[in-house]
Amino acid sequence: MRVFCAFESSVLDSKENPSRKIVPIVPVASTENSEDDVQMVSLYAATQKIYPRSVQGIFAKWRWFMVVLTQLVFYGLPWIEWGQRQAVLFDLGARRFYIFGFVLYPQDFIYLTAILVISAFSLFLFTAVAGRLWCGYACPQTVYSEIFLWVERKVEGDRSARIRLDGEKLSLEKLFKKVYKHIFWLAIAMWTGFTFVGYFTPIKDLGMEFFLGNMSSWEVFWVFFYAFATYGNAGFMREQVCKYMCPYARFQSAMFDKDTLIVTYDTERGEPRGPRSKKADPSALGLGACVDCSLCVQVCPTGIDIRKGLQYECIGCGACADVCDTVMDKVGYPRGLVKYSTEHAMKNGWTKEQTLRHVFRPRVILYITILVVVVAALLTSLGLRKPFKVDVVRDRASLARIVAGGKIENVYRLQIMNAAETPMNFDLSVDGLRDMTLQLEGDARVAATESRWISVRVQLPYDAAASGSHPIQFKISALNEGGQVQSELIEKSVFLVPR
Repeated sequence: MRVFCAFESSVLDSKENPSRKIVPIVPVASTENSEDDVQMVSLYAATQKIYPRSVQGIFAKWRWFMVVLTQLVFYGLPWIEWGQRQAVLFDLGARRFYIFGFVLYPQDFIYLTAILVISAFSLFLFTAVAGRLWCGYACPQTVYSEIFLWVERKVEGDRSARIRLDGEKLSLEKLFKKVYKHIFWLAIAMWTGFTFVGYFTPIKDLGMEFFLGNMSSWEVFWVFFYAFATYGNAGFMREQVCKYMCPYARFQSAMFDKDTLIVTYDTERGEPRGPRSKKADPSALGLGACVDCSLCVQVCPTGIDIRKGLQYECIGCGACADVCDTVMDKVGYPRGLVKYSTEHAMKNGWTKEQTLRHVFRPRVILYITILVVVVAALLTSLGLRKPFKVDVVRDRASLARIVAGGKIENVYRLQIMNAAETPMNFDLSVDGLRDMTLQLEGDARVAATESRWISVRVQLPYDAAASGSHPIQFKISALNEGGQVQSELIEKSVFLVPR
């Protein structure tokens, strides 16, 4: 009987990639009556833990710059005060979204749409220019994995020390280091979950509720859920999220082309690879520039070998380029054996200037143009945005009626939403038919960031218009404290004249 064993082809390359595990082929016993049977045996190799080595270099500095920047924004924004409130607060209960000087309502959904369009085209632009820049430098999975790895290195040591510690039997020192590390991890995760909820509940009130034990069930759930997700993803799953859970890794190739900057190994210059003395002449030995030190594999957060070409697991962090430059400096070779380059540049031997000139191709210019147009439209709309909104609703209980004096009356309800953070007085008037008048029940004052329904009665002389439906316009003017008009809105409606 023939036996076929199906397993990852990369298992055969375990010497080049020590993170892979070889699984022995398990023979299947044959039977007397099934000599010609063919069986498929699927062997599963358990994922081995990756221990990324620390690295220094220009891309590592940029990565840590983005870690600091993103976390200053994330952790800092909820604590910034704007007047008498939190600067950024998404109050779902009141259906108001406070973003510095703007107060947005659900009716302002168009702005959220514009932000999503900007985010999407920004991702397209970054990917077309330099591959997975988002993944390598600003993705929360990358950011928190870097933070958790930093804690792990401080407590347990660098790569070799961590491997050795995990291989030892349980001891007091090992237990102390593991517990110490997880305490820090849990503290970071809990603070992250608390900050996340602080965007939806005033964070100072949330802090008092937390210490007094008065948090609502939903607040408790989301704090611990987000903390658990951070703790699990950044502490344990790490590269598994990038390789198997993130959909971006699967469709990123659709946004790449041969002029996209990606982390690339210079095969022509590096091969054939092999160890050698620092003083040896590689050309005399028939060797390329690669000394086969495997450091590029050891620093990779996803455990791949960049020398095998572009792989979907690569997040474009540039760690392999940094460590390779360090090795090239030590052996006295030119830098750039692993670098950001394009497929066309590597094939044609372009200079850096030629490569960058081809990077800014029509596709990239189109993305930039769309981004500029959408951002300009969003800023213009925000700048021209009225500080209030009005909805006109006819009173369906009484469409039209004849009142004292022989006048025809229609009743309307106006919902005025004050988007400013100061109380506003409004002046209401109506136009569209001759001798039409408007009567207001009470005043037209709306408190800051509040909405109010105001009933108005519009009257028309009996013989002023023919029977039927007639278009009219309500003019709503916002007044300042001195009674001067600040801004105006005109809302359309209809006036019904009975037969």
